Amino acid sequence: MDGRGCRLSSGGGGDSQRSGMIRLEDLESFTEEELPAGDGVLEEEAMEEEEQDRLLNYWQDIGRVHQVSVPQDMAEPIQQLTTNTERGQDRENVPFTLITSKEKCGGVLYEKRHYEKAKWACVTVHQDTYEQSICLGFMKLMRYICQQNSSGHYLGMSIPIVTVVRMDESRSVLSRDVTVAYYLPSQHQAQPPLPLDPDIATQEWPAAFVYSRSFSGVTNEHSIVNELNMLAEVLGLPEARLCNPFIVAGYTSPAAANRNNEIWFLERE
Repeated sequence: MDGRGCRLSSGGGGDSQRSGMIRLEDLESFTEEELPAGDGVLEEEAMEEEEQDRLLNYWQDIGRVHQVSVPQDMAEPIQQLTTNTERGQDRENVPFTLITSKEKCGGVLYEKRHYEKAKWACVTVHQDTYEQSICLGFMKLMRYICQQNSSGHYLGMSIPIVTVVRMDESRSVLSRDVTVAYYLPSQHQAQPPLPLDPDIATQEWPAAFVYSRSFSGVTNEHSIVNELNMLAEVLGLPEARLCNPFIVAGYTSPAAANRNNEIWFLERE
């Protein structure tokens, strides 16, 4: 075929193919994959880029509130995670067995659950504030989930994303070291894809009993310490017996304005 392109003709004889011309009849027999990219494809690509920019700008606006920089290379992971959620792709819940539930006035004060041993992808972050640490840690895990792993594929989302936090000896200030962790969906539990980021490690966490209490809103040092104390109170635990570390479980993105969270105490053996 003529390297300068093809011409369309509504008719012509057998010489049409030799002269580099394509008849409409020939064009109709092409599959969609064989047709050159048209305006529709270009428009779709432009819309995809526009959506990527919109989502990135939203995350960057949220990041500025918490003094966190969201880099340009987060545009694709953010869009991929958002698109899969909007398409109704299931987010796998970390499996557990409910042991007991304590209620009062129609509300749940706390639940006792049992979690089996499982593999998690973990990254430890050390920032000035808790919010900065969870945002940076979650961005690293998003890259891992969205193809930056040895399989090269999207791994699927699971909830909650958990952060392991510790308190100082006064039990009033959170440690600067925060571990952010992602439960590997069931299809990856036997053989977790390796992270390309050396800061991320896959670990097997042992089985544990967990006391859980839900709360909503932002997660910062003040709200976490307050929720820790409330859970200790409803459990009837004196401060001296509080377990360390604790876990904050997040069921919504750190970029969400109003979050659904839980405080977890690991039962002391």
